[in-house]
Amino acid sequence: MYSALADAVLVLHTGVAGFVVVGLPLIVYGNVKGWLWVNQLWFRLAHLAAIAVVVLESWAGLTCPLTTLESWLRIQSGQTSHDSGFIEYWVGAVLFYNAPSWIFTFAYSLFGVAVAATWWLYPPRSRRGVSVGEQEDVRFLKK
Repeated sequence: MYSALADAVLVLHTGVAGFVVVGLPLIVYGNVKGWLWVNQLWFRLAHLAAIAVVVLESWAGLTCPLTTLESWLRIQSGQTSHDSGFIEYWVGAVLFYNAPSWIFTFAYSLFGVAVAATWWLYPPRSRRGVSVGEQEDVRFLKK
């Protein structure tokens, strides 16, 4: 049971990482193509929050809670924290690299800046299709 849960956490972790990584080019490409959904506020906030958590964890020197949970589940199942089954091996190979931690902190920070820049280049939109900044302008003008 613990092993299956650990695999599920690893798959979830890969999905979150994929959302963060693929989300940025998707936002840019979607804006070039005129896709309105890539600027929906819920999507943009989820994307910004996900990379913000990664950057803050990295700067604070914290291990991702999903990594910690997966390792704990593996130990509970009698495995070592990176004993490899099929799912763990292939998904883990995508997520985990051997490099100095400062490289990851730099890369995450640079990626976070790129995500923040998309908020300026392609502002998120409300359900009504109005950018968040334009909503504030309209509220100010109504007063």
